[in-house]
Amino acid sequence: MTISREEKYRKIEQARPGELEELQEQVKNCPWRQTYHIQPPFGLLNDPNGFAYYRGEYHLFYQWFPLGTYHGMKYWYHTKSKDLVHWQNVGIGIEPGDPYDSHGAYSGSGIVKDDELYLMYTGNTRDEEWVRHPYQNLATMDRSGKITKRSRPVIDSVPAGYTDHFRDPKVWENHGQYYCVLGAQRWNETGCVVLYKSQDLQEWSFEGEVGTCLNHFGYMWECPDYFELEHQGVLLFSPQGLEPEGDHYRNIFQSGYVVGRPLDLRTRKLDHGAFQELDRGFDFYAQQTTEAADGRRILVGWMGLPDANYPTDRNGWANCLTLPRELTLRGGKIIQQPVRELEKLRKEEVKVEAVLQNETACFAGFEGTTYELICEFAAADAERFGIEFRAGEHEKTVLMVDRASKKVILDRTLSGHAIAEEYGSVRRCNLDAENIKFQLFVDTSSVEIFVNEGEEVFTSRIFPGPESTMIRFFAHQGSAACRASLWRI
Repeated sequence: MTISREEKYRKIEQARPGELEELQEQVKNCPWRQTYHIQPPFGLLNDPNGFAYYRGEYHLFYQWFPLGTYHGMKYWYHTKSKDLVHWQNVGIGIEPGDPYDSHGAYSGSGIVKDDELYLMYTGNTRDEEWVRHPYQNLATMDRSGKITKRSRPVIDSVPAGYTDHFRDPKVWENHGQYYCVLGAQRWNETGCVVLYKSQDLQEWSFEGEVGTCLNHFGYMWECPDYFELEHQGVLLFSPQGLEPEGDHYRNIFQSGYVVGRPLDLRTRKLDHGAFQELDRGFDFYAQQTTEAADGRRILVGWMGLPDANYPTDRNGWANCLTLPRELTLRGGKIIQQPVRELEKLRKEEVKVEAVLQNETACFAGFEGTTYELICEFAAADAERFGIEFRAGEHEKTVLMVDRASKKVILDRTLSGHAIAEEYGSVRRCNLDAENIKFQLFVDTSSVEIFVNEGEEVFTSRIFPGPESTMIRFFAHQGSAACRASLWRI
């Protein structure tokens, strides 16, 4: 379907008579609405933005196009939480349409200063020739929750050597100085990250490009995020334009990180190791982190991808955010675990222990559409063993270990309505371990899987029918000891 520019960049007040009510009715009748994930009231959700802890609450914004499920005029939609579990919809946080965000309030970040939450974001504009001109803008939220946009950009031009793909500022403070990284594209159409510096968040100086070893690594780097964790420097970003390599880079676009010595803010050099993917699943992008009240580094990602269509599109909404994840480092690798606060979601528990002998087995109480499941496999000599969930007569999502290849495999070939089939329906990663622990958070139309305490993570949207509720445990060509606990959510 071709969308005109006028249709694509409408504001919410330009909705046709009855359009918002129609969208709300479509959403109400959707069988795939989530139960405990952040999702839009209607319309399209994408990048998480402005994630910050301010005055006793976590504030999290997301990109929101209210009038449909294609990418159009982006607002910031505001949610908040006291515990990272129960989120309250506040409403529109940043409304576009001014001269410096005339075609959308794009991604950015938040930082607390002088008892206010400062929100720095990219304003998208287009001129009469439809040429993009990005601006880096600033808004502040006071203790009453009122958000005020600064009348002029804080960065009003793109430095020489870079194209108009110049966006997504991520701000942090270091010894009384403020820094931000932005995703950029060089004139030769390669991606990179650049660094700015400020004394007050109002006036910024261009410091130059962050020096990495990835000089020809995709054509654009989106959503950069720099922080230090356990005395190491970590740069997260989402490179576009990577070609698949074996089990790697199988999605439309990728998200990952490099770890090394802390960024030298004087020379802008980042000595780092190899690029590593953050998530092994199908639907993860545009991640952002913040520091929790107790010092933990917390990540939230977009559970979706640009240029992908989802079955919920026909119901007037698209996409959601991942659950918050705590980040730690182990041997130069980011370990992701669901924040401990999510245990508040647990209701009644059912347990089972069994030895699977070349069989597929079901156990009483192990079924449902929204739950947390922890399953541990040990003493396995089976060629393959694992779990089938959201299973029915014709549908199932399969999570398994292949012992010969030492891989964990997620297969959504039979998960219901297909998504982005041209990019495949199976994802794999290497994992050499004797014992395997899977922790699954299953919601109505998604699954987040943490393998061996977060050594690997798979995030996926799935769209089975409501009757597909079974959980089946299996071991093929051998045996495996299995111990599982399930909590209703």
